[in-house]
Amino acid sequence: MSATATGVFRSLRNGNYRTWAAGALVSNIGTWMQRTAQDWLVLTQLTRHDASAVGVVMALQFGPQLLLLPWTGFAADHYNQRKLLMATQATMGVLALVLGVLTVTGIVQLWQVYVFALLFGCASAFDAPVRQTFVTELVGDTDLPNAVALNSTSFNAARMIGPAVAGVVIASVGTGWAFVLNGASFVAVLASLVLLRTSGLHANARAHRTKGSLTEGFRYVWSRPDLKAMLAMLFLIGTFGLNFPIFISTMAVNVFHADARGYGLLSSIMAIGTVAGALLAAGGDRPRFTSLAVGAAVFGFGCTLAAIAPNYWLFAGALVVIGVAALTFTNATNSLMQLTTEPAMRGRVMALRVAIALGGTPIGAPIVGWTADHLGPRWALGIGAASGIAAATVALYTMTRLSREPIPNRWIEGG
Repeated sequence: MSATATGVFRSLRNGNYRTWAAGALVSNIGTWMQRTAQDWLVLTQLTRHDASAVGVVMALQFGPQLLLLPWTGFAADHYNQRKLLMATQATMGVLALVLGVLTVTGIVQLWQVYVFALLFGCASAFDAPVRQTFVTELVGDTDLPNAVALNSTSFNAARMIGPAVAGVVIASVGTGWAFVLNGASFVAVLASLVLLRTSGLHANARAHRTKGSLTEGFRYVWSRPDLKAMLAMLFLIGTFGLNFPIFISTMAVNVFHADARGYGLLSSIMAIGTVAGALLAAGGDRPRFTSLAVGAAVFGFGCTLAAIAPNYWLFAGALVVIGVAALTFTNATNSLMQLTTEPAMRGRVMALRVAIALGGTPIGAPIVGWTADHLGPRWALGIGAASGIAAATVALYTMTRLSREPIPNRWIEGG
């Protein structure tokens, strides 16, 4: 292969993608600042170390991904994706600013955080599928896996920076200012959307509005055993494994007795693993179904290591392993599902992916939070370990089944 085909950063040669990536990086840093500050606010300022309250916030923030699924996928497939992104990003920026003002002025209450988590979740439910499918408009199908991996690199590089900055901001000037800074960061991504050259976009096929188009995505996925398996794995890991705010905050506060800086540092250390996983994906070829099995199995192993870690730094090392595995798994599902799906169906299929991956949080987060409160954070991590092992089992079963059936090669290889 040529250097162009295999370069880790090849999508950045595209001017539109560079513009988008620059704005997204700034906004992602702000997003991670808010996530860290929100968990810290609930856990240490509005409650007495109540992990269940953190779980409720997560449930409210991610629940709309599932509840609004028919409409979010429909919007992603039928409306102008650039304009829709501008609307959702502006909405989330305003919500962050208002929550910041309430917190800075000292009048914020737990129920208000619940309300803003729900509103933010509604905006994010429309934002997530269109943001993921918009990548194909920026770079086309050829560089899609690389662009998806670079997006993850940006998101998780911000994950290294954002929580650490949030820890300093919280300790120095207060939690509310982290929300205010996040609200301001949305200006960057809005500016990048305005500056895109529309003539250079690879327009995705838009679906036609027909009777039953809202449910067409469900019927399409149901006819594809590979997609059903990926969604089942996403449900397991997304529901019971990707509860990092609960895992990290409860281990930091209740087990290792860390302060805000120590908590923020753990989130940043985990991001080292996720960035490494994203860069490995960016430098590789198109993902295969086997990548899902490996990622899920290593995720379960990493959660097991974290659960038995005897001290802060060994726990931090286990988080790196979890980060690599989580990104290997989630990037593979993202690329495979887009590349093996008909263009006019991508928005609805990706909306279903996001809904399954994040919409299970209202089920899993309260369970994991209750476990952390009543049995201890280490047992909560044990649930995460079990989710990875179960997902790996689903992948192995599916590969065995599909190997015995005459199926299109593109279902497994994304070709």
